[in-house]
Amino acid sequence: MSHDPTVNAGDIARLAGVGRAAVSNWRRRHDDFPQPVGGTANQPLFLLRQVETWLLRYGKSYQVSLADRVWQRLKAAGDLRLGELVAEAGALLTGGESALDAELAVMITELAREEGAAAAYDFLCERYLEAHSRQLSVTRDEVAALMVRLAVPEGGTVLDPACGVGTLLLATAGAVPGLRYLGQDLSVSSARVAAARLRLGGHEAEIVHGDSMRRDGFAGVKADAVVCDPPFNERAWGYEELTGDPRWEHGLPPRGESELAWVQHCLTHVRPGGTVAILMPPAAASRKPGRRIRANLLRAGALRAVIALPGSDLWLLLRPTQGERPPSDVLIVDATDDLSAVEPAWRAHLEDRSEQTVRIIDLLADEVDMTPARHRRQEDLGRAFTEARDRFLAASAVPPDLKVLDQPLERPVTTVGDLIKEGLVAVLQAPPRMTADGGELPVLTADDVAQGSPPSGRTMPSAGLVPVLPGDVVASYSSVRVIGEPDGVLGPHLTLYRVDPRRLDADFLAGFLRGAGGRATTGSSRFDARRTRLPRVSMEEQREYGAAFRQLADLEDALREASALGQSLIRLGLDGLIDGHLHP
Repeated sequence: MSHDPTVNAGDIARLAGVGRAAVSNWRRRHDDFPQPVGGTANQPLFLLRQVETWLLRYGKSYQVSLADRVWQRLKAAGDLRLGELVAEAGALLTGGESALDAELAVMITELAREEGAAAAYDFLCERYLEAHSRQLSVTRDEVAALMVRLAVPEGGTVLDPACGVGTLLLATAGAVPGLRYLGQDLSVSSARVAAARLRLGGHEAEIVHGDSMRRDGFAGVKADAVVCDPPFNERAWGYEELTGDPRWEHGLPPRGESELAWVQHCLTHVRPGGTVAILMPPAAASRKPGRRIRANLLRAGALRAVIALPGSDLWLLLRPTQGERPPSDVLIVDATDDLSAVEPAWRAHLEDRSEQTVRIIDLLADEVDMTPARHRRQEDLGRAFTEARDRFLAASAVPPDLKVLDQPLERPVTTVGDLIKEGLVAVLQAPPRMTADGGELPVLTADDVAQGSPPSGRTMPSAGLVPVLPGDVVASYSSVRVIGEPDGVLGPHLTLYRVDPRRLDADFLAGFLRGAGGRATTGSSRFDARRTRLPRVSMEEQREYGAAFRQLADLEDALREASALGQSLIRLGLDGLIDGHLHP
């Protein structure tokens, strides 16, 4: 490769074990901080060797692991070649021919020796997906897992005709034993990455590249299940070339309905009785040009369920067996607020005991509009509206009754830094290289602190983790919260203040920290929590202050909850009034 490895601000923060804000401060305060050598104004790139030299000069602790060095070498070739190089790394690790230069090949081989080939490639793929998150469409983990549970049986073959880097197939590999994996993708590098990920996981896989519509890599193959997250709203999907294609059993897809072409392509590749799980844009359930194909899919007994998910719909189809009597109804479910409701509803529908179905004859007599919000059952919508209204009315809190003084009180003050020196407060932070994206331990994140929610992150057990205890004060860049129930460990970019409860009230400290942070955020000065000033008062008066601060925090939580409930109430009210389930 012709360029030295480069790093962005996020990379520097990760290597030095600090937040991105610290890197911004270094650039602003130190004239000798390395100058950008590329990137953009918002995402500048710096030479790794210059950053390392600067960190050493200022005594900043940092650690560039072999994995990080490999990744930076791959990135140095530029974004346009990154996918190709990650694919070449996969070829090397799976024993195939690789076009990587000798030095980089040695580094990757050494990384595989240290971490294991599968773990080493997982690391490179995670960084690749992170770097190209806007260009690569990746199915959300929880949705991928749901599709697998609904569609894929044990044993047999599963196909993804738009497999990308293998997200859906890998979700299947982790959940269903004894499968053979087939995949196709238009991108050569994505197909190669998917193949390497599956093979390094020990799975039998055949992944090909090419346009599934124009050059079907598995023509004539019948899988036991097909899972697919196809590209949406494609105009150049092959309408002109494929007018007479035998895949269009249920009608030629209109030029603007590429998703209905993918549906029929998937149905072609599943055996009789097999299941297709495919993500669709919500508009595909109601657009007028697709009405005839939706009607034919229903008449044939192929389309069995339309389930609204956050951001997309999930269509479940079964290829009818010969002589099978078509069903008389279809499952239509709105699961935008609760994915856990989908699987029980689907199982009940397969056993002919579901109460969330719509008669197909009613759909055919109308616009064949299968939009889940339109078919919400009256009692469900009415119950949801009533519950949302009651919760909205109950989501209230009382502000503290504060005295208004003519002049501010004058009293001795101290700082958080002084309290730390005196032993009244201990300051703790998470380990520098800690991640919160997978594992068995719950992790409190900055978003959790801001929203007042339980830990949403996950991490693996390791040395240096900080347990979060009742009475701990946890602060992010913009939020401060006193922990009520013990749950999880402290996450990255958070600071924990553990007080001596005999001499310092936690809510008292949290209130002054939050007030000082809010003032710094609206001004131009850099906020240093240790300089936060607070009065030296008795424990009794601290508790009075603490109670007032706590009431203000409760009021903020109640307002946030009321806002969310109000939006839900408005949506339910509009739906109910428009479709006749509610009446003034």
